[in-house]
Amino acid sequence: MSAVNQKGLIIIGNGIAGITAARTVRKLVPEARIRIIADESPYFYSRTALMYLYMGHMSARDVQPYEPDFWPKNRLELIQDRVLSLDVAAQRLQLQSGAVLEYDVVLTATGSQYNRFGWPGQDLQGVSGLYSLQDLETIEAYSRAGITRAVLVGGGLIGIELAEMFHTRGIPVTLLVREAGYWGNILPREEAQLIEAEIRRHGIDLRLQTELRAILGDESGRVRAVETSAGDGINCNFVGLTAGVSPNLSALAGAAVATARGALVDRWMRTSARNVFAAGDCAQLRQPDGAPGPVEQLWYTGRMQGEIAGNSIAWMFAKAIPFERLHEHAAPYERGVWFNSAKFFTIEYQTYGSVPAKLDPERTHVWSSRDGKVLIRLAWDEQRRISGFNLLGTRYRQTLCQSWIRDGLSATEVARRLPEACFDPEFTPPYHQAFLQSWRNRFQAVEVSA
Repeated sequence: MSAVNQKGLIIIGNGIAGITAARTVRKLVPEARIRIIADESPYFYSRTALMYLYMGHMSARDVQPYEPDFWPKNRLELIQDRVLSLDVAAQRLQLQSGAVLEYDVVLTATGSQYNRFGWPGQDLQGVSGLYSLQDLETIEAYSRAGITRAVLVGGGLIGIELAEMFHTRGIPVTLLVREAGYWGNILPREEAQLIEAEIRRHGIDLRLQTELRAILGDESGRVRAVETSAGDGINCNFVGLTAGVSPNLSALAGAAVATARGALVDRWMRTSARNVFAAGDCAQLRQPDGAPGPVEQLWYTGRMQGEIAGNSIAWMFAKAIPFERLHEHAAPYERGVWFNSAKFFTIEYQTYGSVPAKLDPERTHVWSSRDGKVLIRLAWDEQRRISGFNLLGTRYRQTLCQSWIRDGLSATEVARRLPEACFDPEFTPPYHQAFLQSWRNRFQAVEVSA
């Protein structure tokens, strides 16, 4: 494939996966034509910073990682439009504006969309998720008009962000969580209880084991209340749908591309259709046996997948490697040890490796502070090799924790070396010492590194 073919690469979506792919291709193939299509915003922005825009901690300019002249300097053509259809046989796109674009290679990186499970009233005015800039603009408009109470449906990370956003403006919030504990499909019970207490300390009306039944509207079509599975009616004029997100496959509607939850891809980000790639939240990795695997919807996995897709595409352009033979040349996607971080009001959260919500008590050790604001958990496998960390209210070095997991250190060795990982600010209590004392009390002895 010629790198100077003017059809070139089209990227659908300007999030972290799409822009990372564009930067990678531009670096490796300077002469390639690259077009980026997105209808959400003209420029790439940090999606994880939406809450800070609402809270006034950052401006719109602050959340744009690149200066406006980055795009023309790197010859990245921005097209603010929506893709209506993808014809993989003819290798062309139909846009909402009526334009038809041909491509040599296309990457779909359209991200996620918030879940809507067919609740009665979910299309009323005053109902929104929190994923896009348009969602944020909607929430801002309703906030300025006056929200008397907001009901948030779902107890994941987006729900807690929206709860904190409203809390900073003095808007009362009710949070409906269907599980017995907050984020119960992810967190062990001790972690969930700690976060539940933090949520309630901030005046949030947290209702566990409670689902949304219906959203009720007034005569103008605006939200006036919700009904719950507990039989309660809650008066409100805003409902936030924060029960998770799903891959956005709108650009692939009707296209001959295999999908499950997301667009199915291999470790080179190739879909089932020739010269079509997918990366980021909209992609779903295939298992080695071909079965659908996970959808990895995190910022850093989107960045990594974008880089892998860009590298694969660069091989096609610069080396004329056919799509079908990329696995013989290009680097595959290797996520490495899982990690994530978040903040629950004033409590920071970090997790490294695997810490299931339901744990064998013989393969984990947990300690929490008396004030209920700090928690340290270690988990290990059947061979007693360290497999994961959960940290709330304290900080450990990510690279060190990941290396211990990757190298298969024993849980005892990790406990002995735990002070090496801690990097809490000066004058912060040495929480690891209390954790180690509880470890000694349980396992009788452990030598601690200096």
